[in-house]
Amino acid sequence: MRTSAIIITKNAGSMIQRCVESVAWADEIIVVDSGSTDDTAEICREMGVKFSVTSDFPGFGPQKNRALSLATGDWVVSIDADEWITPELRDEMRAVMTKPTAAAYAVPRRSSFCGRYMKHSGWWPDHVIRLFRRDAARFSDDRAHERLLVEGVTRKLKQPLMHEAISTMDQMLGKMNLYSTASARMLHERGRKASLATAVFHGSWAFFRTYILRLGFLDGREGFILAVANAEGSYYRYVKLLLENGKRR
Repeated sequence: MRTSAIIITKNAGSMIQRCVESVAWADEIIVVDSGSTDDTAEICREMGVKFSVTSDFPGFGPQKNRALSLATGDWVVSIDADEWITPELRDEMRAVMTKPTAAAYAVPRRSSFCGRYMKHSGWWPDHVIRLFRRDAARFSDDRAHERLLVEGVTRKLKQPLMHEAISTMDQMLGKMNLYSTASARMLHERGRKASLATAVFHGSWAFFRTYILRLGFLDGREGFILAVANAEGSYYRYVKLLLENGKRR
């Protein structure tokens, strides 16, 4: 039984070593990069991973499928560059691979926002599939918010995956811009329309859902900042969709 770890990167030099070290127990580690200009490539090559660079970035789903196509293991651990696997989660993964009862396993993800591990706001437990049989799953073709499409049963593990989601406000703004653009393009390709009213509604709803319904107010000031960030990200997604629609007139 072989295990492959797959990671996609771009300018992840500040975090990639921690991520790769956490999956050093895998039989192979595959990193697919979309043109980093920092020291990501140097770090990865020094650590002995299988490193390749693509000339474009078609979106998160297609890029992860590129990495998946290079894997040769029976089982695949898919992990983002800003995530890392604890020894406890590693041991739990090894145990279920020895005696599997499912084709894929989701793990609770513990995410930090500006230095605080969030306990509410829709960020915990935030189960994500990170372990699956290679022959039983592939990623959706979504540009953003991709999903793993699994043929078979999916079960949950207990030990958390660690995730340094947002460290600084600059990083938050960069991610907001990246994801809102990718999401808007995806919606446009699906024929979706938007108006200013749509953008305002979705932004307001995102704040209410994060801060009130998902108890973000219990996460202190970071909970409020995150709720505002979610509202802005949703608002900009639909404004960008509105403007994208206007190009076709």
